[in-house]
Amino acid sequence: MVREKGNLSVNTENIFPIIKKWLYSDKDIFLREILSNAVDAIEKHRRLVSLGEAAGDGGEYRIDVKVSKKNKTIEVSDNGIGMTADEVKRYINEIAFSGAKEFLEKYKNDKDDSGRIIGHFGLGFYSSFMVSDKVEIDTLSYQEGAQPVKWASDGGTTYEMEEGTRKNRGTTVIMHISDADKDICEEYKVREIIQKYCSFMPYGIYLTNADDKKSKEDQKEEKPLNNTRPLYMKNPGDCTEEEYKEFYKEVFFDFNDPLFWIHLNMDYHFNLNGILYFPKLKNEFELNEGRIKLYYNQVFVADNIKEVIPEFLLLLKGVIDCPDLPLNVSRSFLQNDGYVQKISSTITRRVADKLKSLYNKERDTYNKYWDDIHPFVKYGCMREEKFYDRVKDIVIFKTLSDKYLTLDEYLDQNKDKHKDIVYYVSDETQQAGYIKLFKDMGLDAIIMPHIIDNHFMQFLEMKNHNVKFKRVDAELASGLKGEEIAADDKEAASEYKCLEKLFKEATGNDKLKMKLENIKSDQMTAVILQSEESRRMKDFARLYSGMNIPIPEEDDETLVLNRNNKVIRNLVRMAEDESKKETALLIAAHVYDMAVLGNKQLDAERLNKIIERSNIILGKIAESE
Repeated sequence: MVREKGNLSVNTENIFPIIKKWLYSDKDIFLREILSNAVDAIEKHRRLVSLGEAAGDGGEYRIDVKVSKKNKTIEVSDNGIGMTADEVKRYINEIAFSGAKEFLEKYKNDKDDSGRIIGHFGLGFYSSFMVSDKVEIDTLSYQEGAQPVKWASDGGTTYEMEEGTRKNRGTTVIMHISDADKDICEEYKVREIIQKYCSFMPYGIYLTNADDKKSKEDQKEEKPLNNTRPLYMKNPGDCTEEEYKEFYKEVFFDFNDPLFWIHLNMDYHFNLNGILYFPKLKNEFELNEGRIKLYYNQVFVADNIKEVIPEFLLLLKGVIDCPDLPLNVSRSFLQNDGYVQKISSTITRRVADKLKSLYNKERDTYNKYWDDIHPFVKYGCMREEKFYDRVKDIVIFKTLSDKYLTLDEYLDQNKDKHKDIVYYVSDETQQAGYIKLFKDMGLDAIIMPHIIDNHFMQFLEMKNHNVKFKRVDAELASGLKGEEIAADDKEAASEYKCLEKLFKEATGNDKLKMKLENIKSDQMTAVILQSEESRRMKDFARLYSGMNIPIPEEDDETLVLNRNNKVIRNLVRMAEDESKKETALLIAAHVYDMAVLGNKQLDAERLNKIIERSNIILGKIAESE
């Protein structure tokens, strides 16, 4: 075969269906693109008027959308710059030739806000064929002596151009919707699309139902569908607390007030405006319900784009508008760009700085918010190293003494009682007995009940190698113990041997692990202890049960009997008296079950046995009186 070189050719008939069907991930986007082009046209005219290159009429810049279910049409009309016949050929017939790009190039040296022009004439316009059998354009240029032009195409590779009918400056795009997409012609559907994608466009958008028999004046809404001057575009100093709350409720349809917010207003290195809200969490399962809306020059792009919004910030709610985002031609996806990383890092830094400011200047308020914001802060620390470095000193924990302490503060306050050990409570109800022990002995523990806490404590142990987290039922803290039982204490050894035999027989468990300790509180009969390592392994296995991780057997639990407790002392004597052996076994079984009940939840069958045994014991007490 002869070696040859040549140029690849692109067949328009082949590429056009790709543009129509695959360029945009959501068909509804067609209306966003057409309205964006209308905004561009108005912005261009406004710019030319400001430069003295076009005459202004003093009228309101506006975009009118007319929908007809009967005729299956959607019409978008603007009073912007309009187009001449040559411009129609250049911007519409030559697919992907951006009029906005050419316009900006021409006026790039002017210092006005030319960056607001957002359109992609060509590809943006052709998105209309995703839902249309035919599209018409009727346009009249602002230029003196210009003639109206009408353009039409059925989405193939041919078009028709003729003299138009438009009398006033601007452009009208008429989309004849296909039968497959006729539901889009419902007024409510068009309204939904506009409110989703165009709710903050800078010029008023007015919706009219052409099938409505009302007069023209009655049909026009008193107010535009969009907010042309959204709160995030204003100077933070000009915004009130009430305005921030109302904007939050309006955008996110949340009746609850946010806790607090961060107003982003940056123009150094890149332009970025936005508001990030810290919502009040109703429960721990709302972790994934945050939503941050990304806008590009006041045009909605998408929710929760991870390239711009650090993943941990997706727990928040907010609006971010960045006209410098490097979007690809469909305006739906970000191109890989180091610029995007700078934006992401800047947002992370601003959030961390806000939290530090609250901690340093309004500590009581920060403490009050902590129960709601701690999942976000902890998740952020684990996901983003730079965020952790900025906030590690302001991560706080609520304690049993109802204080809010940092890790260093907790360790410092308890260094004489238990050095480098952080005792914690994961369930205040289930671990109530252990909590009482701690409080009675003047010990403190932090409260970590959230699903994220299991991961976070391991993260902190990794960051602080000398520090170990232990649940209050993992071991007997030194402050809970009385006098240590000597290894050569024969009396204690004899008592232990007697009790071991009794409890193994009572529970039917020959492998039962036991210890005899002098617990300071004589009210505590017995406790169940389970090593921190073993319990974490079980929790991990349950959390990832679908991965077939084996759950360790429960033989690592240890029953600790309190030698200072009257019941335990009496059990030793009863066990040695054959006439009282049956009662001793009954009480031993009950002591064990009550210890287990204070450690974890029991099934219904076991609870019924405890109730039955309680009644028997009460009966014996009554008989003895």
